[in-house]
Amino acid sequence: MDYRVLLSGFERDAAHRGLARSSQQHRLYACLRSAILDGKIEEGTRLLASRTLAEELGMARNSVLYAYERLATEGFVLSQRQGTVVARVRLERTEVRPSDEASELSRRVATIDPPPEGMNDLLPFLTGTPALDEFPLAQWRRCMDRAMRDLGPGQLGYMPVEGAEALRQAIAGYLRISRGVRCDASQVLITDGTQSGLDLCARTLADAGDTAWIENPGYNRARGSFLAADLKLVPIPVDADGLAPTATDWADRTPRLIYITPSHQYPLGSVMSLERRLSLLEQAHASGAWIIEDDYDSEFRHQGAPLSALQGLTDDARVIYLGTFSKVMFPALRIGFMVVPVALARSMRRSAAALLLRGRVAEQMALADFIDAGHFTRHLRRMRRLYAERRAVLQDALERHLSDVLTVSGGAGGLHLSARLDIDVADTVVSLAARKRGLVLRALSGFCLPGSDAAAHYNGFVLGYGAVQASEMEVHVRRLREVIDEVVRG
Repeated sequence: MDYRVLLSGFERDAAHRGLARSSQQHRLYACLRSAILDGKIEEGTRLLASRTLAEELGMARNSVLYAYERLATEGFVLSQRQGTVVARVRLERTEVRPSDEASELSRRVATIDPPPEGMNDLLPFLTGTPALDEFPLAQWRRCMDRAMRDLGPGQLGYMPVEGAEALRQAIAGYLRISRGVRCDASQVLITDGTQSGLDLCARTLADAGDTAWIENPGYNRARGSFLAADLKLVPIPVDADGLAPTATDWADRTPRLIYITPSHQYPLGSVMSLERRLSLLEQAHASGAWIIEDDYDSEFRHQGAPLSALQGLTDDARVIYLGTFSKVMFPALRIGFMVVPVALARSMRRSAAALLLRGRVAEQMALADFIDAGHFTRHLRRMRRLYAERRAVLQDALERHLSDVLTVSGGAGGLHLSARLDIDVADTVVSLAARKRGLVLRALSGFCLPGSDAAAHYNGFVLGYGAVQASEMEVHVRRLREVIDEVVRG
């Protein structure tokens, strides 16, 4: 074997292996180790004597001795009377076919949908994305600067799992006034976002095999959290008044958890009626179910007075209220919150201590400052006007260019519209074609539980307008028309 060629080839890849600046003796050791593992130097091969190899490679003999000794210590070679011999260490691996990779995942994880493509590209009609270029960064930087200056050694450790006291106080005060939530700071838990809260609810309020109701169509990531917790999913239809369970559902498929988006149903945009809300609270109390109220974009209501949260309708509501700052601030902030009933607060804090990560103390302090200083409320007011304008411009453009092929709904609030296709074309086909033209169209059928009847009934798109300039809306709608026409022509 030509050890010079072996070492030269290895050193060409040294930068990729992180060895470019390592010592000569370490590179020789790493080269021989790699060659033994890969089978380039076979079991039973007697390596050259240290003096001979040192002369062949033009290095000090001590470097070779170091490499041999380390290989022997780790079991790659054996020191025998006849010399240094390669031990039996090569790993035998069979080729893994692509079809085998999915089988390595648990069944519950294999059914969880990945996030849609384009989420990091801020492409037109992407859902769940606010107007990031309108966020008051200068004010936020000042809040962050103050928070960093105020940090001391005591804040550098693991903070309380429930989050910073100042932030919980600020959130509780805001929710009582703006959303009619009945709470104080002791009921608020700070999370990494809505998904974190969903995961905690699924794992702490239900056991594997328990029944969880989800809206159908509904939020895919809620479905993912429940599947990951081994819960039995029951899809419940949604109509113009929100979640619409039947008496049979309550009797034969009694839930432990009920996930709802009552203020602006995702993705259809319907608002749960007061009658439906009160009935749901009553039935949940009677059956011992917990309602998870996801109020993700309730701050943006474009028609009529703001709606109070379902949680605040009664004192003893069996409701866990979830919120996030991803839509009203910016997604990268990764701060959300839960409001839990007084009777659950202590137990949920204990569970959260075991299951959730703790940190972002500076961001939490800065956010409390941002709210207390009034920046948050002013930003919300500005964004409500901006999103109302963008929604109106989008609705007008859709009416003028696509009224013969689309029926639009869900315009009362939030950051998206729902649009049904009135022609015999699959939404998934149009979505794929649109992606090639730089548009992100979430197919409505993809929000339905696979295998349910709803998947065939809902055929259309969810159009996010939060991050789309009003001046650009016309161009994007015209492009959408072109995409649909191309798909129809085949």
